[in-house]
Amino acid sequence: MSIDARGQRLVTVGIVDTVPLFRDGLATLIERTPWARMVAHSASQHGCLVMVDQLHPDVVLLASELAPQCEFIHTLTTGGDAPRVVVVVSDADRNPRYVAGAMAAGAYGALARNADPHRFADAIRSVWHSHRYLDPALRALVSTTEHSGAAVGDRGARPLRMPLSRREFQVMQLIAEGMENAAIAKVLFLSVETVRTHVKSILRKLSARDRTHAVTIAFRSGLLQLTPLPPTETKAEDNPVAASSKPAS
Repeated sequence: MSIDARGQRLVTVGIVDTVPLFRDGLATLIERTPWARMVAHSASQHGCLVMVDQLHPDVVLLASELAPQCEFIHTLTTGGDAPRVVVVVSDADRNPRYVAGAMAAGAYGALARNADPHRFADAIRSVWHSHRYLDPALRALVSTTEHSGAAVGDRGARPLRMPLSRREFQVMQLIAEGMENAAIAKVLFLSVETVRTHVKSILRKLSARDRTHAVTIAFRSGLLQLTPLPPTETKAEDNPVAASSKPAS
């Protein structure tokens, strides 16, 4: 728990976005907000899960391109210790089907990527106080969905039948990296038998014949995303999460 100099509880925020400049801009905005503190940022789904499991941010700002079919939103918001997710919607996802799908999947809020800085602060504060927040620029899209339905061609969420838990999602990512059960167990500090149970559950939920089929389904559906390599001039860290350099009070 983060406390300021006056003994007031700070809202802790995690940022998940693939664009370093955008992450840095949000980090600067949050660090200048007296009632909020950024705990970490990440550029991938895997890093986001590590951040949530280890640092437990109150609010996560999640780029929509990392949740193209909204399943990842549902994964993040499932469980008693789940953060409140605000989806930052890119131009590619700015359509009625995606925005409505993100909210239905468990997001507490949605913001246009080009929203004014004060909108981001408003969204964080609103969802922290358990209020839903929808950027005024996106409200008309949701209204359109309610009255006319989503366009078939829009990129957005399909009905979530049996979404993966956060642990199952981690196992699925490691399967996609080619790891066998023993290696997955070592990475996640689980028993091999527990990993086998998770694998069986994943195959059942995805209606997959085997591990290879599950990986194919996960990428085709948008459940898993390819993580871009870091620029050559930047040192890639082993830890997929970059913590805030500002110490807790």
